[in-house]
Amino acid sequence: MTTLITPEQRAQLLANGRESLQNPGFDPVPVVKLFTPDAGATWLLTEIDPDHHDHAFGLCDLGLGYPELGWVSLAELVAVRGRLGLPVERDRCFRADKSISAYARVARQADRIVT
Repeated sequence: MTTLITPEQRAQLLANGRESLQNPGFDPVPVVKLFTPDAGATWLLTEIDPDHHDHAFGLCDLGLGYPELGWVSLAELVAVRGRLGLPVERDRCFRADKSISAYARVARQADRIVT
């Protein structure tokens, strides 16, 4: 997981997870964008469950045209391989410019995550 998420990103994801528990209306910006370079899947993660560090929440798109908000296992993301066997990567250039709910609205209209 260290290759997918930097220590700084992990700290922010955990902080967002704690804030989400305290404030049900919390609508953070994504902290990290992960993707499969050979399969069209994308994840915009906003938080990690502070009680279960393997569970991350965000906007998930498996490349099938149905992006949705939900939970994902970080261990499973590490194990994912695309059609050519390439692992999930972190988009090092990604900088969120809106909240996760705004990304979700756009994704539902476009049938894919748009960053």
